[in-house]
Amino acid sequence: MDTTQLAALAAALGWASGLRLYAVVFLTGAAGWLGWVTLPGGLQVLQQPLVLGVSGTLLVVEFLADKLPWVDSAWDAVHTFIRIPAGAALAAGVFGAESGAWTVAAALLGGSLAATAHAAKASTRAAVNTSPEPFSNLALSLVDDVAAPAMVALAWVSPAVFFVVLALALVAMVALIVLMFKFTRGLFGRLRQHFGGPSAGA
Repeated sequence: MDTTQLAALAAALGWASGLRLYAVVFLTGAAGWLGWVTLPGGLQVLQQPLVLGVSGTLLVVEFLADKLPWVDSAWDAVHTFIRIPAGAALAAGVFGAESGAWTVAAALLGGSLAATAHAAKASTRAAVNTSPEPFSNLALSLVDDVAAPAMVALAWVSPAVFFVVLALALVAMVALIVLMFKFTRGLFGRLRQHFGGPSAGA
């Protein structure tokens, strides 16, 4: 793999980790174990049976938890402290410890992309959970199920196309983060007025 392909893979693993960390770890490892792709040296640990077993189990748990309103938000809150460093570690693993500056740059890129994807996912799902119907939640969860592995696969197949799609995804995610922040601030403002109104007028 040349530098462009490695950079695309690092970016894809970082970004996708912010959405579906365990699916990324399991599917990447499984692809290497099955011989579909040759993983970079720093990622070959993912194809070890123990790692595949643990990541596969957590994939199933996350898949189910992410379909349940409010459970998904609790899961996201806990994984704020897991997805971002894991995304940085996976991106760094693409280049390996011997690559020096490239490894550090990949870790920074992977962590930043994981943080952006996680923030967009968590804020959007929290906002959707305020709706009484469960279908929007399920639909968004299924989008994440498809988007994370699809982006990693695209990085392998066509790095140039991947970078274009990633740029568009990042623009959309930043817009979602801003929109959800305004929505949440407005919601808390209305709740404060509702519960604080009687005492304020007394």
